[in-house]
Amino acid sequence: MKQSEGKKWHLYVLQCDDGTYYTGITTDVTRRVEMHNRATAAKYTRGRRPVRLVYEEVVGSRSEALKKEAAFKKHARVMKIALMRKPESDDC
Repeated sequence: MKQSEGKKWHLYVLQCDDGTYYTGITTDVTRRVEMHNRATAAKYTRGRRPVRLVYEEVVGSRSEALKKEAAFKKHARVMKIALMRKPESDDC
């Protein structure tokens, strides 16, 4: 059995120290945020620490999470901020 089977996938958005946003997916948001802050996750966030979690959404499967992440990343910054303010938005 794969480690991620049966776990819910999450879309998450971090705000970096420089005000930029980073979007990712994971099955354990707390662990992943800690990794970003230890500089053991994405290269993008290494020089932009500390990061803080500003949005999290349970998505379901890994496939759904990847699709949601790709759609979210296509939006302009203003739209991303608006989407993060909406509860459980399906607009991504």
